[in-house]
Amino acid sequence: MSSNSDKVKIIFGLKIRQLRLDKKLSLSEVAEKSGLSISYLNEIEKGKKYPKTEKIMALSDALNIDYDSLVSLKLSKQLEPIAELLNSNILTELPLEIFGVEPADFIELMSEAPAKISAFISTIIEISRNYDMRVEQFYFSVLRSYQEMYDNYFPDIEESAQQFRKLFEISEITSPNDTLLSDILQNFYGYQIEEFTRESHPDLTTIRSVYNPKTSKLLVNGDLSPEQRAFTFGRELGYQFLQLKNRPYISSVIEVNSFEQVLNNFKASYFAGAILINKNVLVDRLTYFFASPKWNGDMMLSIMRLFNATPEMFYHRLSNLMTSHFKINNLFFLRFNNEVDHELFYLTKEMHLAKLHTPHGTALNEHYCRRWVSLTILKDLEKIQKEEGYDPEKVLCKAQVSEYIDTNNHYFVMSLAKPSPPNKKMNSSVTLGFAIDDNLRSMAQFLNDPALPRRKVNETCERCGAVDCAERMKPPLVLDKKHSLERLKQAIASLE
Repeated sequence: MSSNSDKVKIIFGLKIRQLRLDKKLSLSEVAEKSGLSISYLNEIEKGKKYPKTEKIMALSDALNIDYDSLVSLKLSKQLEPIAELLNSNILTELPLEIFGVEPADFIELMSEAPAKISAFISTIIEISRNYDMRVEQFYFSVLRSYQEMYDNYFPDIEESAQQFRKLFEISEITSPNDTLLSDILQNFYGYQIEEFTRESHPDLTTIRSVYNPKTSKLLVNGDLSPEQRAFTFGRELGYQFLQLKNRPYISSVIEVNSFEQVLNNFKASYFAGAILINKNVLVDRLTYFFASPKWNGDMMLSIMRLFNATPEMFYHRLSNLMTSHFKINNLFFLRFNNEVDHELFYLTKEMHLAKLHTPHGTALNEHYCRRWVSLTILKDLEKIQKEEGYDPEKVLCKAQVSEYIDTNNHYFVMSLAKPSPPNKKMNSSVTLGFAIDDNLRSMAQFLNDPALPRRKVNETCERCGAVDCAERMKPPLVLDKKHSLERLKQAIASLE
């Protein structure tokens, strides 16, 4: 949606079409009554044309409605949800073209069946309100769909990263560290970089960085690890090198002003991963890793440590290359946070390629299966911290084959867990899971390793019928309700 004039055209066209349909008039009948051509009326109804005053008066006579009501921007109650959508920022901000949809196509769809589209939009709005869905959650959902549509691999950003490495003479086997990237920011892009501490900025201790575009000053949390600093600087370089102007200035998502900011933040983050983790080096190491007949978590950690990358960045990068270079498309990525001494696990990031794997966001108010390696690895890390003390560089690696109860779906799942500075009481795990199919079996030779743990899992305790589960946190309330409804249906069917 490019301007307010576009909205005026659409609203006017919708009103004309709805009035015509309410009066059971065809386009040819309105054309005859108004003296306008059928093709011109069609353009009006599709929001492509806005007639001059004398033609609006002819339409008001033909449809038996006063002029002022016709030109008013107020829509009928039946079409109010469309007006709410048009007056929101969503159509303005969402780059529909990245999904292969032209704004004109969307507008035409609305004009073809406005009442039905209005009811659909109203339903979506009601669902979002019931689940307290904020606008940033909507934008991040759109971003995930964008990633999934392209298998989370973007050749144009890959090419830009290679150009950057070549420009600054970074060799193929080098993973640039935070010092090098900081120097480039300061010497080439004019940044001023300053660390802050809990003492100097106590209100900023939970965020990693803040950028002031007026002074080109980047404030960086002094508690960050070298890998987190490298990513922070790499993302800033992504904004500059890719010339992404509309961007968030705070590392943590506090408030999202537009979808373009969310998309540009993703592009800059992808760029950072690509310059820190050269795809050619990682592909070579992964080829050897998957060819091993034995699962070896230490080997996975040693590959990660070749690069100045956090576990989350490493797994994100691995997901890019699994789809593009190994043709393993049926995968998922999850990130969980867990506060020390608490039993609640928060799913803070997810991505599903090819098909929806559980878990997903709709289960946030339930208790995720405690048999998932994503969660057990966090409790293992917490136990080590209590025994050995807090170590911000400690990283665990675990894997298992997960068989979903009742569905018989099998996934190979591997997780990394580490502390999540600057919050010393928070740990996080990142997980990559792969559907076990012929393609994966031919590549991952260690799937038959008897030492690789195998566990039956489910979505949440509330949906699980495993009565002998020692890890159960809650009764299977959702499952019991489902079974109760099935018994009721069977009882009614028996009466017939």
